[in-house]
Amino acid sequence: MSAEWQVLWLALKDYVPGISKASTAVVYLVSTSLNDVQKASQQQFGRQSTRYGKSHILADVSDVEAALERVSLPERARVLDIATGAGHTGLCLAARGYDVTCSDLTAEMLERVREAAAVRGLSVETRQHSAEVLPYTDSSFDLVTCRVAAHHFSDVTAFVRESARVLAPGGWFLVIDGSVQDGAPEAEAWTHQLEKLRDPSHGRFVKPNEWKALCVRAGLEVTECFLDPFKMPDLKWYFETAATPEANRKAVLDLVANAPDEVRQIFRLGEEDGKIVWWWQRITLVARKPD
Repeated sequence: MSAEWQVLWLALKDYVPGISKASTAVVYLVSTSLNDVQKASQQQFGRQSTRYGKSHILADVSDVEAALERVSLPERARVLDIATGAGHTGLCLAARGYDVTCSDLTAEMLERVREAAAVRGLSVETRQHSAEVLPYTDSSFDLVTCRVAAHHFSDVTAFVRESARVLAPGGWFLVIDGSVQDGAPEAEAWTHQLEKLRDPSHGRFVKPNEWKALCVRAGLEVTECFLDPFKMPDLKWYFETAATPEANRKAVLDLVANAPDEVRQIFRLGEEDGKIVWWWQRITLVARKPD
């Protein structure tokens, strides 16, 4: 074992009773082998973690509550919330009495989770790792969730495959994220350009048929997959949340001003009280691992 692994093992062995040196080596490799996309996300959300608290639009978990009505879980379900951010989804699940692990690439976000859990008197485990390599044994969870994060991932295929691996037979996979309807290439290209300017850590939105295909290849049975447009409050708020540079803000405003008709129709671009508003194409995907 290298000196770095030895130091990490010494730091973890009291926090994680029974952790082996081999397991510590795996954790070390995961944490030190991030690709450029993962590093960009880690840096972006580390800087902006304080903007994702209870005043953020993701604090409204009505979409999560609605999706949970479509799954059947044991009373003490084991849940993994991937790319948890400030933990809104994970804490929602913990409030139901589930055994929740909130994972994220960013240490600062996990600190926000622990703070919010303490305020609400909830108990969750926090783990720092990527979405593409999950440091858990097969069949460890009854539910894997990921909400408004997958468009930042460097390898969505690996994310789905790993999620399926750690699900127990009969377990559920739930994804909520931005998307673009199938068969709208102009709108897809436009929103990708806009999101990349607003937040350079953006990867791309996955379309509904792509999500279905990824699940099938990973051995999951898709039970629900639908778009539920969600009104975004104000472009200026969107800029502030991501700390968008001034030059990029101007470029985004130019894109909005010159948006083609297909884009205006699909995203319902408009102005209200001097604010630029639009409807995000939010996807909810529910899949099940066969028994």
